[in-house]
Amino acid sequence: MIDVERRSRATEAFFGRRKGKALRGQQAETLEALLPQYIVDLSAPAPQPLNDLFPVQTERLRLEIGFGGGEHLIHRALEQPTTGFIGVEPFVNSMQKLLARVGETGARNIRVYNDDATQLLDWLPDDCLDQIDLLYPDPWPKKKHWKRRFVSQVNLTRFHRVLKPGALFCFASDIDTYVNWTLQHCQTHGGFEWTARNAADWLTPYEGWPSTRYEAKARREGRSSAYLTFRKI
Repeated sequence: MIDVERRSRATEAFFGRRKGKALRGQQAETLEALLPQYIVDLSAPAPQPLNDLFPVQTERLRLEIGFGGGEHLIHRALEQPTTGFIGVEPFVNSMQKLLARVGETGARNIRVYNDDATQLLDWLPDDCLDQIDLLYPDPWPKKKHWKRRFVSQVNLTRFHRVLKPGALFCFASDIDTYVNWTLQHCQTHGGFEWTARNAADWLTPYEGWPSTRYEAKARREGRSSAYLTFRKI
């Protein structure tokens, strides 16, 4: 089909920046102090149950891949204190922003991973997550780079393995080609059912949705967003 479908663990690569502007003194200190407390250690087996990752009791588990500035992740964690959230973000500056907010708010239902999300997905046990969020991922708009998009048959199979039966995969983007790409890939995969019944279902933001800087930028540039929800079948 396309190159992305033939990727395997031996040939996958992380595409994207890991560092931006150098962290200032206090920012660097925050990252150094908090990251060891909140990072998921993949060198140890996943706890059974996975809820034991968190120091507070959790009833549901959600994974957000590429949390950017962390606005959505911290909002949801504070909104849903009995849900455990795992956030993945390799970009150092974004990780620092999130952990600073965690320190300010005292949120205890968050854990993070600062490298390739596929490594974490492969570490997770079967049928352990209630939801996966992939919100405004890098669209790689040039056609020659589409193979770098995170949505692929390989990664959808990873999602399918770790999601509980009936659990959700939520995808948001303002790039039409990526929205269509995701719809086509989920249909081809066969393990996911698109839940939309009418246009309002995918044009309306998720319940309790906090607007993010990426969404605000899209609106300023005249692009509308799509909010897709798929159920594991």
